[in-house]
Amino acid sequence: MRIVVNAQLLNTDSTYRGAGVSSYCRNVLAALATQIGKHQLTVFLNDRNFQIQGLNLRYTRWPAAQPLIRIAWEQTALPLAVWTAQADLVHGLVNTLPMATNVPAVVTVHDLSFLRLPERFPRHKRFYLANLCWASVRKARRVIAVSQQTAADLLSQFGVESRKVEVVYNGVSKRFQPLPAEEVSAFRQRMALPSKFLLYVGTLEPRKNLPHLLRAYAAWQAAREAGRETALVLAGAKGWHYQEIFRLVAELGLTGRVHFPGFLPEQDLCLWYNAADGFVYPSLFEGFGLPVLEAMASGAPVICSDAPSLQEVAGDAALIVPAQDQPALQDALERLLTEPGLAAELRSRGIRQARQFSWERTATETVSVYETALQK
Repeated sequence: MRIVVNAQLLNTDSTYRGAGVSSYCRNVLAALATQIGKHQLTVFLNDRNFQIQGLNLRYTRWPAAQPLIRIAWEQTALPLAVWTAQADLVHGLVNTLPMATNVPAVVTVHDLSFLRLPERFPRHKRFYLANLCWASVRKARRVIAVSQQTAADLLSQFGVESRKVEVVYNGVSKRFQPLPAEEVSAFRQRMALPSKFLLYVGTLEPRKNLPHLLRAYAAWQAAREAGRETALVLAGAKGWHYQEIFRLVAELGLTGRVHFPGFLPEQDLCLWYNAADGFVYPSLFEGFGLPVLEAMASGAPVICSDAPSLQEVAGDAALIVPAQDQPALQDALERLLTEPGLAAELRSRGIRQARQFSWERTATETVSVYETALQK
């Protein structure tokens, strides 16, 4: 079986471009390289820093890091590359497929946030994503959804036949694990971290619901002794409409208690999760919610919103609160920081829950989808 994979959004930079779907691309390809067996995988990508044995890596000459050029390449050069490779199957790793090819296709859809939260996206980006993703899932023989939430959205928003949709969860890297206390202590000292802090990791943008977290944190700090000694670290790159977050920090009198370290390189993430007294993820909507999984695997007790995909990932291993319920979030913060038994139980449950997710499993199930797509 000859398979062509479009991985143009794969990025190895230690910036926000290397997170999210790029992390999915890197990890699933690395796992596929060890499992592909008799199959031949040709991967088209732009980032020449990505090197791995077991895959036929083809680096494009086009400057496909630029969105418009990437889109043009996908719809013009990629169909020709699929034909030249005599591919049996083409797989689009992130939401889209080349339209001008008759080769059987699989597409991975990460979320339909551009339809579920249209007000959060610029109009031109929403138009492109909605139309090309819709056309891609219609064209595909099989659609991989990264959660039951995304699968349900594909059925309700695009009217996809349920038989075409396969849920294949993301995995979590083995690097995310509880670390020795002395290593974590040295990291705390090196980074001059607060003695106690809550951590959020993700893009600073509206759908992450950070103004809600800031208001709950401010109210909790004002009312509780535990709150006054606990800092809040909001780690991540600036997305769009991030200005409200910084304005609210000043407005609520939280300057000096809320810290913004910026984007955290993947190699440091596990240390941050280990150093935190708790991880808080109040997002309004997620296709999967990888930071929650990484935090649990690292042994951090987790509070997250009741977004359906986060409930899928967290199971019974987190304190789950309604996304817009400020008193409930305040109560969860209080319980996490004042009930040592609860925090210890969440750590134990989180590590156990995270073991259910691995990139090896993701790769195995992806290959199964390939084989099903070719059988039709």
